[in-house]
Amino acid sequence: MSLWRNREIKRFAVAVSVLSTVLVIIGFSSSREAGILVLITAFLLCSTFFAFTAYRYRQIRKLSDYLRRICAGEHSLDIRDNVEGELSILKNEIYKVTLMLSEYNKKLQREKLLLSEHMADISHQLKTPLTSMMVMIDLLGNEDLPPEKRREFTARISSQLKRIEWLVSSLLKMARLDAGVVKMKRERVKVRTLIENALKPLLIPMEVKGITCTVTGQDETLTCDLQWTTEAIINILKNCIEHAPEHGKIEIAAKDNPLYFEIRISDNGPGISKEDLPHIFTRFYRGKNASPDSVGIGLAMARSIIKEQNGDITVESREGRGATFFIRLYKAVI
Repeated sequence: MSLWRNREIKRFAVAVSVLSTVLVIIGFSSSREAGILVLITAFLLCSTFFAFTAYRYRQIRKLSDYLRRICAGEHSLDIRDNVEGELSILKNEIYKVTLMLSEYNKKLQREKLLLSEHMADISHQLKTPLTSMMVMIDLLGNEDLPPEKRREFTARISSQLKRIEWLVSSLLKMARLDAGVVKMKRERVKVRTLIENALKPLLIPMEVKGITCTVTGQDETLTCDLQWTTEAIINILKNCIEHAPEHGKIEIAAKDNPLYFEIRISDNGPGISKEDLPHIFTRFYRGKNASPDSVGIGLAMARSIIKEQNGDITVESREGRGATFFIRLYKAVI
């Protein structure tokens, strides 16, 4: 019998046997009836203990079998019961852990699928400029290529390399945000400083398109991570510049209220279609008005950055009337 392989049972059986023998001897030394009574009592106690122990070990074997089946992937099993006792409590606690592990496993599967989709998107985004550069490098190897074409291909290769550099840099930043390794600082920042830092790398493309930018509320102060919030605003402004017409306008307004600090960024571009509006912050999503060089990660990154600071980004738009982005940094968890 498997029960007898347990060292605890063997020790108890030996102890009970010795004790029972001593008690029986003492009982029979007093009288025959007392000895028989002690013998019967010892037998009943031992039988009760062994019956209860056998039941307990059967329940433990069921738990072991349940855990083995869970490890094999049968996450739908339910071991709970409504009987009072320590074993029932243990069953219910094991079931709770099983549910947690099942949910965690599903989450890992979803993240694995998402990672696979992202890798496919990244591969596609890198493959296009790399293929273009390989073709132009082959053309540059032609000694009879005119100088003007050589300069054109060299400039295009340089442009593609800058695009790849930006893409890889953005993906690394997003990977850090997704992994939760970015620790956002909470520092008092002037809106003027924040907007100036965001506009600085965009002044040339704005000048090329003749875009003007007006800012109100520059003297306001907010609490945020200056570096990462600047990154988020840069990505929103890039989107506005991309869609603004020649000699277009971008308006930036900042205001404070008891619940949150808001930065509003508007453009007078063609607006966002109803079909694209729900997906505008989805990673690698490109709307029907997106430029050929658009990758679809700028707005997604901006939203991730703001969410890491207990904030949110929303957008309002109508086709033909431009788009307005609202960045809200909440002052308390809501």
